[in-house]
Amino acid sequence: MNPEIFIELSKILVITVIVTGIIKILKQPAIIGYILSGILAGPFLFNIIGATDTLTTFSQIGIALLLFFVGLNLNPKVIKDVGKISLITGLGQVLFTSSIGFIIARFLGFSTISSLYISIALAFSSTIIIMKLLSDKKDLESLYGRISIGFLIIQDFVAILILLVISSLKNGDNLASLAIETILKGIGGILILFIISQYVLPKLTKVIAKSQEFLLLFSITWCFAIASAFHYLNLSIEAGALLAGISLSMSPYHFEISSKMKPLRDFFLILFFIMLGSQMIFSNILQNIGIILILSLFVLIGNPLIVMALMGSLGYTKRNSFLAGLTVAQISEFSLIVVAMGVSVGHVSQEVMSLVTAVGLITFAGSTYMILYSHKLYPILSKYLSIFERKGKKVDEHKYYKENDHEIILFGYNRIGFDVLQSLKKIKTKFLVIDYDPETITKLSKEGYDCRYGDANDSELLNEINFHKAKMVISTIPLFDTNLLIIKKVIEANKNAIIAVVSHQINEAERLYGEGATYVIMPHFLGGKHFSTMIEKNKLSIDYFLEEKIAHLEHLNLRKELGHKHPMHEKK
Repeated sequence: MNPEIFIELSKILVITVIVTGIIKILKQPAIIGYILSGILAGPFLFNIIGATDTLTTFSQIGIALLLFFVGLNLNPKVIKDVGKISLITGLGQVLFTSSIGFIIARFLGFSTISSLYISIALAFSSTIIIMKLLSDKKDLESLYGRISIGFLIIQDFVAILILLVISSLKNGDNLASLAIETILKGIGGILILFIISQYVLPKLTKVIAKSQEFLLLFSITWCFAIASAFHYLNLSIEAGALLAGISLSMSPYHFEISSKMKPLRDFFLILFFIMLGSQMIFSNILQNIGIILILSLFVLIGNPLIVMALMGSLGYTKRNSFLAGLTVAQISEFSLIVVAMGVSVGHVSQEVMSLVTAVGLITFAGSTYMILYSHKLYPILSKYLSIFERKGKKVDEHKYYKENDHEIILFGYNRIGFDVLQSLKKIKTKFLVIDYDPETITKLSKEGYDCRYGDANDSELLNEINFHKAKMVISTIPLFDTNLLIIKKVIEANKNAIIAVVSHQINEAERLYGEGATYVIMPHFLGGKHFSTMIEKNKLSIDYFLEEKIAHLEHLNLRKELGHKHPMHEKK
């Protein structure tokens, strides 16, 4: 082992841990920390990086593993669930952003080929960052969250096709002929791997999966072997890695493979972003700061406007259009990889790479705050967004009731709301269910319940609800700010209504009581209290506990049939 490379890598990782730790405290994506660490470790400051060949190889492995991982999670069966809106919005946003971006880049003085790469880089958004932020906000199951994930998947497909073509190019070769050749070879490779994935891999992985360690070893070997085979066929290693992942995507064990491969992928990908940061040319950035800001503003403002215009024209409300639009207000990891590949094949200079990386840093940071505080931004901007909303009934305005005089209003159906609904049916009173999952609302409407789609964070929705006649308002949503808003709106309209909300934190529960909640449901504490009551009532009677076991299993099976899941971890 070369101790100099080991020590060099150790220093780089120490810097990365410190910088990324600070970035996480600031609630920014970790990718910003990786790039900044590369800047610090590079010639700009500490000049630690010396073994560039070794680290470059590591970073290339990271790209291959990323594409393998993407392929692994692109099961062709998922495409059926993307939907019309995601397809139109995803392709439309890429087309409009790249076209306008190309015009802007040419206007700013870039060459045709550089403008093409810059425009492509501006067109894609970060699936990893969006998924993380939507998950943190508990918005993955919301309508806008589903639409966003849908058009990000479409973007990923387009980005992958572009990567496959670029990675197969060599400086000076004809783009059109190579693109056709690459596509034909790619189709041939897909057909061969499809046959293998259908008739060989299922039986093989079934045997291999008996040992988790062997499953990991097989997955890595499969990725490298197929990627190497493609290299010998004069195709790119990246193309082989992607197709290797797709061939395993239909395996019943692809979730296990994903979970085991993710740490390995992340480590090598971190080195890619560190190398990216170390290669930034700051003299070029300072000279082009105006250009960087123009391109960054186009991504931060232009991309959301394009999505809002597309969704509005398809009949969606301005709120869902706005929230979905904010999710594309940054460039993607793919954007950086596309330009890096452009540099490697000699199409663009390192200066363009530095410029796009700077745009990435600005948009990663800016979009994070825009998405995290989107529910607070919307009420401020709402009156200006009507231009993006068609008049008349909206596609996403699922409202299944006529009279607005319900005695009980329930926000949130799954988990706690399911049991509450069973009790509401027994007391035979008029109630309304509001949930942000469109599938849940469709299901409840078919069962004959008064219900409507909506997000309790939406002040406009709450203003439409008739709280004046409500005797009880229940929120099973475990979000503190959301429950504060509901309490405020209910008290403004009806001081005599019973208000029940959910909380997972003692200090937040005390605050909710102080703001006017009649009762705060705390599930974790209620579970312990319920079990202690069982002990007091029945002592140590095993027969009673076995009866409870049977009843509980029946209840859990019902929940399972309905698709309900217990949260793995609730964040504040």
